[in-house]
Amino acid sequence: MKTNDLTLTAAMAALICVAGPLTIAIGPVPLSLASFAVYLAGAILGWKRGSLAVAVYLLIGLVGVPVFSGFSGGVQKLLGVTGGYLIGYVACALITGLFAGEPRAEKPRPAWRLPVGMALGTAALYAVGTAWFMRQTGNPLSAAMGMCVLPFLPGDAVKIVAASVITGPVRRAIYR
Repeated sequence: MKTNDLTLTAAMAALICVAGPLTIAIGPVPLSLASFAVYLAGAILGWKRGSLAVAVYLLIGLVGVPVFSGFSGGVQKLLGVTGGYLIGYVACALITGLFAGEPRAEKPRPAWRLPVGMALGTAALYAVGTAWFMRQTGNPLSAAMGMCVLPFLPGDAVKIVAASVITGPVRRAIYR
């Protein structure tokens, strides 16, 4: 990895760390800006470095730095009822990055691929997080969907649109 790649990966991990604690409690799973930063990580850095940025974020939180929702951190948060959503961020960045393509590619991918990749990444995030939530709480799928997925769909749609719009200009500025 080049110094520039390491710097961009670290900067994106820092962005996720700043966005992660900014939450609104709406039930057992809080509404967070972290997913917006995860979309940007995958879309701007590509699947490898975007996933790495998310993994760095998780490691920072795992050692106790308060970068998770509500300014929390530590192993207990990662193993708690919302830990699956934190782990699902890796899948979200990976899938988003695969659809976004390599940042330095000669020919950019069609614009429709980015929001589709983010939506599929979000589906993977929801799948991992909701399965984890169900395992931890004993709730059936219908209850878990009502608490952990449906309330977040409109907000995630707005975040996907916003991340899709700003990714192109940011990529051009970084990789020219």
